[in-house]
Amino acid sequence: MTLIDGKAISAQIKQEIAEEVAQIVANGGKRPHLAAILVGHDGGSETYVANKVKACEVCGFKSTLIRYEDNVTEEELLAKVRELNDDDDVDGFIVQLPLPKHISEQKVIETIDYRKDVDGFHPINVGRMSIGLPCYISATPNGILELLKRYNIETQGKKCVVLGRSNIVGKPMAMLMMQKAYPGDATVTVCHSRSRDLVKECQEADIIIAAMGQPNFVKADMVKEGAVIIDVGTTRVPDATKKSGFKLTGDVKFDEVAPKCSYITPVPGGVGPMTIVSLMKNTLLAGKKAIYK
Repeated sequence: MTLIDGKAISAQIKQEIAEEVAQIVANGGKRPHLAAILVGHDGGSETYVANKVKACEVCGFKSTLIRYEDNVTEEELLAKVRELNDDDDVDGFIVQLPLPKHISEQKVIETIDYRKDVDGFHPINVGRMSIGLPCYISATPNGILELLKRYNIETQGKKCVVLGRSNIVGKPMAMLMMQKAYPGDATVTVCHSRSRDLVKECQEADIIIAAMGQPNFVKADMVKEGAVIIDVGTTRVPDATKKSGFKLTGDVKFDEVAPKCSYITPVPGGVGPMTIVSLMKNTLLAGKKAIYK
């Protein structure tokens, strides 16, 4: 069993990005600039945004954090999005999800200029990705592709089961695993809460990508010997022994599943760090105007 070390790979990629940025600046170019909008005080979102700001420092980017309280109006938020769209110094920006109930996430996403949508959530980026055109690919699926590549995990002709059908992970992941390129060319099945033979599908899978947000959902009896397991789940489960009062738990019951696998990602330290580094890669592309002029 090989543990897929997302932390080590992400550190390596950040180093590669930092070297490229240093070169850009040495040649008289501008540092990539990532802005992030954070609404409210959701624990997970706070952590993620703090990690993104830290990653910007390591990569040599300029970063701007814009904070609002939970009671910000939708119109106020959309006005800020439009302002960032028009700010030539900002190469890319994200609005950290989830947003409070009174704000339409879809409306916010669609208001972001797709050329600055480094999260890859805008329908134009999603559409371009689905037909294989250059675009910003959403960060978590892109991070998973990078892990598969860096560990030389074979995907061609393999049966891949994606657990979950969210717009952020499940759907794009399924499309990317089907693309006519490595890592892709897999035979993909998407399972979700309404699927009938979910356990049977998993038992036949060479690769399982678990993104349901159900702690410890994938058990040893659902996994065949030698399978590759990518665990996207990060649910905060109360744990009195931890200083924070909770521990991050994946969708896979790691201790019992790991011995059966050829490769597996831990939680934390697997997919999470790769999500952030993918956002950095998209921001670098935005800064270089590599995809959209």
